Amino acid sequence: MIGASFLQLNKVRDACATFLLKRLHPQNALGIRQFADTLACTSLVESATKYIEHCFPEVSLSEEYLHLPLNEVQSLLTRNELCVESEEQVFEACMRWVKHAEGRAADLPVLLAQIRLPLLSPLYLTDRVATEELIRTSHQCRDLLDEARVFHLIPERRHLLQSFRTKPRTCEAQGYIYVVGGLNRHGDSLSTVEFYDPHAGEWQLAPPMSMLRSRLGVAVLRGKLYAFGGYNGKDRLASVEVYDAVREEWSTVSPMQCKRSALGATSLGDLIYVCGGYDGVTSLNSVERYNPQTNLWNSLAPMNKSRSAGAVIACQGYVYALGGHDGLSIFDSVERYDVAADVWVEAVPMQTKRCRLGVAILGGKLYACGGYDGSCFLHTVEMFDPNTNKWTYVASMNAQRSRVALTANMGKLWAVGGYDGISNLVSVEVYDPCLDKWTYAAPMMAHEGGVGVGVISLP
Repeated sequence: MIGASFLQLNKVRDACATFLLKRLHPQNALGIRQFADTLACTSLVESATKYIEHCFPEVSLSEEYLHLPLNEVQSLLTRNELCVESEEQVFEACMRWVKHAEGRAADLPVLLAQIRLPLLSPLYLTDRVATEELIRTSHQCRDLLDEARVFHLIPERRHLLQSFRTKPRTCEAQGYIYVVGGLNRHGDSLSTVEFYDPHAGEWQLAPPMSMLRSRLGVAVLRGKLYAFGGYNGKDRLASVEVYDAVREEWSTVSPMQCKRSALGATSLGDLIYVCGGYDGVTSLNSVERYNPQTNLWNSLAPMNKSRSAGAVIACQGYVYALGGHDGLSIFDSVERYDVAADVWVEAVPMQTKRCRLGVAILGGKLYACGGYDGSCFLHTVEMFDPNTNKWTYVASMNAQRSRVALTANMGKLWAVGGYDGISNLVSVEVYDPCLDKWTYAAPMMAHEGGVGVGVISLP
């Protein structure tokens, strides 16, 4: 490739670039990008850069990363496009580089200023960041930590702290949208799984779950999809299974402490939270947390309200529970869980009462869509900005959707399935926040009605 570039044999150079592109790996991506940059092969530089952004957690474990000069590490940690499940991964990458060689401690303030510390959970800030000796002994680092603490302790002052550090990274990497469980056209619970391939623009079947599950909870953590509880047509379930997309297989893990259908589930850090639901007798306010590393569950402080058919999502280090019902009333209320204090606190209510709604995070904002308000099946969508602490309406979906599943992928929202008051839906809509518009995408082929949904990043 060097010779081809020197002799201006562009076709040969491009063929070499294609060869290297196909061999990108977390262990060699930084080296390939540097090599391509030296030869002014811009297409390979751009492709390698996107790969590094997409696979940053894995790239940051490589020897190449540990031997980067300060300016390149700083440039990398600054990037808005890094694809990470949480800012914790960026912080840990920063500390790995600093601790790899003597003399780098002096560089920590410069690098820590690129980490979005206010987006870390209060528990992680307290137990991990604040106990790091290199941070405790640096006045500049302590100032950055104090900024993050104020962000969490005094929400009404967040508008005074606005900077890039308070804004989530905006990775728009493509992922497979997995749809699990739900119902068939006869109203029976399913074990069926299908996924949407954004490259092909179509749905494909994946291995089924081991059990029939409708009204289940779904969460994705570290590239694996977890299916919690649900209803099998006879009983509410406590069982849990996890899908490994690389191996294309399901396996069972420890069951929840309570049977739950119509529950909410979300991941935060390295843990998964399940909240509320229905046990076959009553709506639940109980909350459990699962640790995949230990395969153990533990009970947490209950929510202030019993919420069946509510929605649960992690946002800026907190777990939010929205809407739902207790068997008597449908809620517009919202509460959030403070991980460090083990307490639920009332948050700003939605503008519309909603149960059987969908929620997702996009661009650092929380979206709530569809559902049922007790008299109408809804197509309205509202957006919560944690920095202004306000809800605003955005464009409504084209269809009314109760029991809708909502997820974010490729910088857009995807509303999947649901019930419009007459029939179960196979249709899918996509929301573009730049255009404030919903358009239809390819419909599901093996599901209809209410399903569980989760996104697994493309390799």
